[in-house]
Amino acid sequence: MMTTRIIGTGSALPKKTLTNDELSQIMDTSDEWIRTRTGIVSRHVADEEETAATLAAEAGRRAIDNAGMKPEDIELVLVATCSAENYFPSVGCQVQDILGLKNAAAMDISAACSGFLFALNTAHAYILSGLYEKILVIGTETLSRTIDWTDRSTCVLFGDGAGACVVRSDEEGIIGISQHSDGTQGGVLTSFAPSLETPLAAAAPGSPLYMEGQAVFKFAVKTVPECIRQVLEDNHTEVEDVKYFVLHQANSRIIQSVAKRLKADEEKFPMNLDKCGNTSAASIPILLDEMNRSNKLGRGDLLVLSGFGAGLTWGAALLRW
Repeated sequence: MMTTRIIGTGSALPKKTLTNDELSQIMDTSDEWIRTRTGIVSRHVADEEETAATLAAEAGRRAIDNAGMKPEDIELVLVATCSAENYFPSVGCQVQDILGLKNAAAMDISAACSGFLFALNTAHAYILSGLYEKILVIGTETLSRTIDWTDRSTCVLFGDGAGACVVRSDEEGIIGISQHSDGTQGGVLTSFAPSLETPLAAAAPGSPLYMEGQAVFKFAVKTVPECIRQVLEDNHTEVEDVKYFVLHQANSRIIQSVAKRLKADEEKFPMNLDKCGNTSAASIPILLDEMNRSNKLGRGDLLVLSGFGAGLTWGAALLRW
């Protein structure tokens, strides 16, 4: 029976980095305060020429090259983002244009920090249905443009970047998925888009990202281990069988807590948030690309990918590399 396999990865990070020490010069914070609470040391911030679409296209180009494919081979582009600079055209369509993916349909998926996982699962469903065989899946964010840079409780957390994977129909790959949402808790992590004034209503202002940190932390450390256990048990796999747990890079304390609840070695939980921060939908594919290009992943390795974020949304995927 055919499934969905990742055959290529790519990533792109903005040229500019912003360190904790630099943040301490513009607000009441310190490297020690940020580092001990989050594990973050620096993050990348997009400049005027870098957008969610340009970063996505560069990550996508590298993934296509890594997969040994040509642009015309791609049949569908799925882009996960919650911070595109424009409502439409979609980032997916912009990527199609930039890369010359002339044979591909394209669209965006919005599930915040769970976005890449939801997009990967959507690609998996398309492949199982037989509609497409070769799909480019991208997570891209420029959250630096949506946050309040005077709010030290949130602005120190986030960074910009993009990660991508090429997936195709294969005999090995995704083994099982677990995907969930709870809209009743949507208020703990929000950002309101501005609306234009109409003849019937005045324009409503937008708002920067708002997060109830403790609520999100408690949600993540409870639901992530549960959904990972679910996907493992459903597919008769033990925690010990998994080589790496590739989690959304939100906070080192969350990842350490998940490892502890699963009774798994922390060395199985790679992290790059120290230099990237929380890149939302881009974090899992950026980390996957890093691992792939440093030869940490071998054919046949069992991996668990797991994301969690606004919505609230969360999920996990068990796959063989």
